[in-house]
Amino acid sequence: MDVAQQAVDELAYLAEEFSTAPALDEMERRTLADKATAGPTSAHVIEEVHTPLNFAYTTFTTGSTAFQNIVGVTWSELPERERSGARALSRAGARPDDTVLLCYAPLGNVFSRGAFERAQVRPVFLSRSSRDAFLVALCRERPRVVVGESSFLRASLEDAKKLGVWDAVPEGVHLLCAGTPLDLELLPIAEEKGAVVHDLYGCQEFGWLVMDGAPLRDDLTLVADPQREGWAMLAAGGLPTGDSFPVGGTGHVLNPAGIIHTYSRKRTTPELEVVVQACTAQSALTLERACRSILRIKGRIVRMAPDVVVGAPVNELALMSAWPENRMVAVIDDPEKTVLFARLLEAQERYQATSKSDPLWTKGR
Repeated sequence: MDVAQQAVDELAYLAEEFSTAPALDEMERRTLADKATAGPTSAHVIEEVHTPLNFAYTTFTTGSTAFQNIVGVTWSELPERERSGARALSRAGARPDDTVLLCYAPLGNVFSRGAFERAQVRPVFLSRSSRDAFLVALCRERPRVVVGESSFLRASLEDAKKLGVWDAVPEGVHLLCAGTPLDLELLPIAEEKGAVVHDLYGCQEFGWLVMDGAPLRDDLTLVADPQREGWAMLAAGGLPTGDSFPVGGTGHVLNPAGIIHTYSRKRTTPELEVVVQACTAQSALTLERACRSILRIKGRIVRMAPDVVVGAPVNELALMSAWPENRMVAVIDDPEKTVLFARLLEAQERYQATSKSDPLWTKGR
């Protein structure tokens, strides 16, 4: 045998038997079932992707007004995200071992799998993305909690009467309405079955934030909307959500004590940008990278102030409005109200402290 060929054979043996880099079939697989989102939709294809290890998972915005944008969820932000999801399920009356029916599978990503585990509930999905399939699941699974879009739920209950299955629809189900503003026409038909309707507001970027007008997270801030009297803009962990709401008055239509009227929301005009005036990161380079990361994975514009203070005891975030003039709307510097920003900064620092494990990225000398 040729000496060179023999060397190739020996190298092939070593590469297969002793390499620390995994082969394709040895790589960890994170399936839809692993993410607790293993349900059908009519709006997606299932595509395998290489997901970086520094992400807990990736998902997409709903894209109700434009193309969907990719969202990265970091490991650092999971605890608060899971806690708010479990809190929403608890407020909806979910108890251990209950079934929670999700009408739209990607809503599971807003909860994060850990929320279902914290609440000790069993998420189930429709067999097909249709109102007929929903009615079948509702009557057969008899869930305590249903998570879905309110107009879809209203139309489905109307169909139940037309199709002769109304009497099989279970009584007293909690309907967690999410994804779009609450369809108030759902309320009377839900009442006929003793169903309890809830208004759940949140997004793929930040998780669940408000339920029935009351916060689900401790790091939410309401900032008076200068363009609309009696309205407020919402920031989650120091980052603006892009939505404004009427606040106060007689309370939320489902909860007199809820001051945030999420069913009447409008997009904030113009959307606020964040300028970091001080941060706990020890270097401006780390902060600069974190600002870029937040734009890419959360779709929020975050910039560094020219005179930013690094290594500060707290994060100080200025919310800026670019129109009709560039001006500061509010400053958030309470550590309890900047938790999400702090978690994303923490994720950036962790990433920088971990060298790339794939040897293909190691440049030769």
